[in-house]
Amino acid sequence: MTSLPDSPTPPLSAGEHELAQASTTLVDTDTFVDPELAALCRESAADGAVLLRNDGTLPLRDGSRVALFGRVQIDYFAVGYGSGGDVNAPYSWNLLDALRDVGRVTVDTELAETYTRWSEQNPPDEGTWANWPRFFEEMPLERAAVAAAATRADAAVVVIGRAAGEARENTLTKGSYYLTDAERELLDTITAEFTHTVVVLDCGNVIDLAWLEEYGEKISAVLYAWQGGMEGARAIADVLTGVRVPGGRLTDTIARHYADYPSAPNFGGLEHNDYAEDIYVGYRYFETFAPHAVLFPFGFGLGYTTLDLTATADVSSDEITVTAHVANTGIEHPGAEIVQVYVQAPDGLLGKPARALAAFAKSRRLAPGESDELCLTVPITSLASYDDSGVTGHRSAYVLETGTYTVFAGTDVRSATQVATFTVDELRVVEQLTEACAPTAQDQFQRMTLTRDDAGRPVVGWEAVPSREVSRRERVLARQVPAVEPTLDRGITLGDVARGDATLDELVAQLSLADLDALTRGDIVMDSPLGAPGNAGVFGGITESLRAHGVPAVTTTDGPSGIRIAAYASLLPCGAALASTWDAPLVRRLAATHGAEMVRKGTHVLLSPGMNIHRDPLCGRNFEYFSEDPLVTGLIAAAVVAGVQEAGVAACPKHFACNNQETNRNLNDSRVSERALREIYLRGFQICLTQARPHTLMTSYNKINGVWSHYNDELCTTILRDEWGFEGTVITDWWMQRAADPDFTAVTDDAYRVRAQVDVFMPGGWVDHATGTFDPAATTSLLDSLARPDGITLGEIQRTARTVLRLALALPVLSETIGASARGVEQGSIPVEEPPVA
Repeated sequence: MTSLPDSPTPPLSAGEHELAQASTTLVDTDTFVDPELAALCRESAADGAVLLRNDGTLPLRDGSRVALFGRVQIDYFAVGYGSGGDVNAPYSWNLLDALRDVGRVTVDTELAETYTRWSEQNPPDEGTWANWPRFFEEMPLERAAVAAAATRADAAVVVIGRAAGEARENTLTKGSYYLTDAERELLDTITAEFTHTVVVLDCGNVIDLAWLEEYGEKISAVLYAWQGGMEGARAIADVLTGVRVPGGRLTDTIARHYADYPSAPNFGGLEHNDYAEDIYVGYRYFETFAPHAVLFPFGFGLGYTTLDLTATADVSSDEITVTAHVANTGIEHPGAEIVQVYVQAPDGLLGKPARALAAFAKSRRLAPGESDELCLTVPITSLASYDDSGVTGHRSAYVLETGTYTVFAGTDVRSATQVATFTVDELRVVEQLTEACAPTAQDQFQRMTLTRDDAGRPVVGWEAVPSREVSRRERVLARQVPAVEPTLDRGITLGDVARGDATLDELVAQLSLADLDALTRGDIVMDSPLGAPGNAGVFGGITESLRAHGVPAVTTTDGPSGIRIAAYASLLPCGAALASTWDAPLVRRLAATHGAEMVRKGTHVLLSPGMNIHRDPLCGRNFEYFSEDPLVTGLIAAAVVAGVQEAGVAACPKHFACNNQETNRNLNDSRVSERALREIYLRGFQICLTQARPHTLMTSYNKINGVWSHYNDELCTTILRDEWGFEGTVITDWWMQRAADPDFTAVTDDAYRVRAQVDVFMPGGWVDHATGTFDPAATTSLLDSLARPDGITLGEIQRTARTVLRLALALPVLSETIGASARGVEQGSIPVEEPPVA
């Protein structure tokens, strides 16, 4: 036995110790874009566009004359801000150019030239990181100019744009959630002069639309464009002119007023947010308690034709089978329908929403007179609810309560009609689990419940959230893992393991403590010299010794809307746009081309998809995420993951979990019941992970019931690994917070994280957030803890090392690098260290 070596210097490849975003200044000017990728971007953006209103004005008729209003026609928002959108796109269309390019309509030249000159003279202020503009100031326009344009045009198209992003919340102000005075004035003038007014909403988030009721029939059509990436404006031009039909459906409820959202009283808190609405998020709340507050229901969207839907259902002991027949009964335009299946479970003792989405499917594109038949299945077990209080007699279990279950099918949550009922005669325990991530007694709060008045009408009730009862310390001690007996360096490489000439344990056994420690962190800086220029960070083979053992450097890059590096890369439609397609196969095809582009650009792990729930419309990163519903979130995320990983690279879903606001995100505590956590905020991740098996997963910045997610062993071990069987690599979001384990005094920071089975700290170096400087002293916590009683164990560190090495072995994109290392290190060619202490 030998003593532990001195705390090693942090393993660096090169670079400065500074807290900064990776530079995306171009070093590679190759502008090639795969034509298939561009075409799929355009198709997806059109299929995600949601038509909210139309009196027949859309599509614009061939040869019609159009007056285009709003500066965003030129200064178009292709995506939101931050790591989810800061991509060096080789090009990005605006709507003015796109409408001219499509060629079906005549854009009023005089008005377009006026806007072009004004935009050139008044370029938008793009802001700086976390201080980006939420809107661009509108061009003043005299009424006489609008009146003159009305004499030259058949219709007006008004473009209104909004953006938010990382560390940049939407706000309840004019120019963010609300229209500006200038936009109101513009709409007043245009609707007074034009008979046909179309509004295009170039927004990544839901904004206030109560003004549509004020204008009434004066506004002929409203198209939610979301933010469609570099091809987004072309897609919207296609939709406006009928080249394509709007295929999108809402993945969020649009309420009449912000105060109608159940999250509104508990959003934006600096220290914590109580998720008091519990499971009643989005339409689950509105359809149960406040249907009158809905302006546009979840799942809603119009097309350019009439589509008839008829559905029947059969119920067996195991599943519900819904057969839907969709027919295009129009005479001019094609269309596709999204068949949505909802279930209302009995109130029981737990309380249930009036409707919960259980399945969905999109028909093929139907020409007039064509029809399609779809079959949707719903496992009965998927309708179970989680009992976090024990009220059913089965605490910490998913149960099917007794009573009548009603099945609905339709084209949105409000209009879906009953197609079947069935009865559960005896309470059924679907899955018995253990308590995890429950709130503490001191953080207990009141949550929303379902009660009924004397007439049987649903009424909001309140009860205390159940608090935790399980001893975490006992749980941690019960899952300790044995160590592999250390050996001297035998020259085994990862290539030898890949060839079957050695085992992974044999490789791990010969690694020094410094190398084991290095496998649990990234290369300290963003834009590591070990990866493609502009990368988000690199982990794996970050030391010369690890690389000599055949461990490759694994390059990570953002993100959900494109590869964020110092090179041109395609800018994809944002997450909200993709989810609004409700078309997982289409999303998967797009993601597959995106993965192929990753290979061409030399990156290995895509920090995508972003899949947090749209709990509140003000969340700045909602544009990156998919929906207020966990099923839509999970299935669309699974499509992204499966597509990306077809190319031999890794997808990394994020942010696990409850990253539902940007305000003070590093310190904020999401206080949520275990039931809501499991049924709403984790379910999308569970669906994605079990269906698509991503190689990696990223934790979130925030706390969950008092524990940062990157230290949360109940989240990242009990639920993620023990219950769901996840075997991939878990990484932190960039620059996590420091903390000590409250149950083990010798376990802090990196040791605390590794014990939770959060494998890799990214980008790898502790920093002082106040000064933005690297803190080398804090980087020794893992090995310091190993040397102390009651500290981290060698087995736990080796477990993390094995997980990271398995990731490298699993990625085909790295196989050549790993294979070249087989037998590449002769025994004794690396300086031998004494074996570490067990």
